[in-house]
Amino acid sequence: MVARQQRSVTTLSKASGQRSKTWLRFRRHRLAVVALVVFGIITLAVLVGPLLSPYDPERIDFSSKAEGPSLKHPMGTDDLGRDQLVRVLVGGRLTLAVALATVAVALLLGTVIGATAGYGGGWLDNTLMRLVDVFYSLPGLFVLVLVVTMLGATFWTLVLTLALLRWMSTARLVRSSFLTLKTLEFVEAARVLGASPFRIVVKHVLPNALGPMIVATTLGMAGAILAESALSFLGLGFQPPQASWGRMLFEAQTAVVREGQWWRGFFPGLMIFLTVLSVNYLGDGLRDAFDARRVNGETS
Repeated sequence: MVARQQRSVTTLSKASGQRSKTWLRFRRHRLAVVALVVFGIITLAVLVGPLLSPYDPERIDFSSKAEGPSLKHPMGTDDLGRDQLVRVLVGGRLTLAVALATVAVALLLGTVIGATAGYGGGWLDNTLMRLVDVFYSLPGLFVLVLVVTMLGATFWTLVLTLALLRWMSTARLVRSSFLTLKTLEFVEAARVLGASPFRIVVKHVLPNALGPMIVATTLGMAGAILAESALSFLGLGFQPPQASWGRMLFEAQTAVVREGQWWRGFFPGLMIFLTVLSVNYLGDGLRDAFDARRVNGETS
């Protein structure tokens, strides 16, 4: 019995040492590091930029109406003379806030359901997976438009609706990871040492399921940004005076097509592109950093 416990302690120590190498593996993924820097710059810009700008995002100035990019207005102005740069930054706050809140709610819901199904197994697993199938069968765009039409395009209406339409992939990935991880040696070692099921899940199984969870979260964030932008582009999302990247694209349609004001749509679209791309590459790097197969390969 003593020998078995010693072997268990050795196994747990090895797992802890493997997790300490996560940052090193992430740094080797150059595109992910670049993506982290880009996403960090975008986040910092949308948070701090409007505070430093001399322009009010809602200040109307007809003397500067529809001006192209210049030193005074690097991203030009709109048809009301409002500075596009500060509006892009303010709009980014709203867009990123929706995306972050959506993935947080979806991650929490998906992790709880997926972990319960994967670790519990049996009839509980079957019941929860049927619930996942039901939500997968919902026509997402129709549900989103219906809810927004009935309740209005408020922040929490969008967040909760998007989260309820996006938690299923997280639940399936977490369940799959739990089904595999709960049979591995380090989990058995924790059981031998007397750890409770809750402690095993939280301290030993869940950290080793981070890879799939992070991939699902980053993809969910990118999807939430695109969904909010698409809804606002259709005129069903946030309404004036609120600005989001999608709303700015909606307002720019006529100006771009009929009046040639290319900057009206280019810069909000560029921000969506860069943000979604950086989030996806960041997710790839984090997935590789937490990949259990890479961990095993390094220690074998």
